[in-house]
Amino acid sequence: VQLQASGGGLVQSGGSLRLSCVASGRTFLNYAVGWFRQTPGQEREFVAGISRSGVRSSSADSMTGRFTISRDTGKNTVYLQMNSLKPEDTAVYYCGARTDPRIPTSENAYKYWGQGTQVTVSS
Repeated sequence: VQLQASGGGLVQSGGSLRLSCVASGRTFLNYAVGWFRQTPGQEREFVAGISRSGVRSSSADSMTGRFTISRDTGKNTVYLQMNSLKPEDTAVYYCGARTDPRIPTSENAYKYWGQGTQVTVSS
């Protein structure tokens, strides 16, 4: 499966963005999907995930309640809605997919990756 991430950009603190991860080559229903983010010199950090059955998982308390992951099966797309953005949310955001139904938080558990989309939050 090939993944294409998009939707990043420059937004002011408190603003919102919706990232999209579109799959081609296979139906996305066969994959668990995770969103990760990465800043220079750091490892990819788990943000949120959605299992094949639609169960959601999110990361740290700082993101819980602000970020929501969802899936549109008709469009073969997984979204990450990000609200109340903060400057510390600035990063490159990646979507990853795996055929196992679980949604682990380690980037090493995901086989397929999109190219990343830059999110910059100004103060």
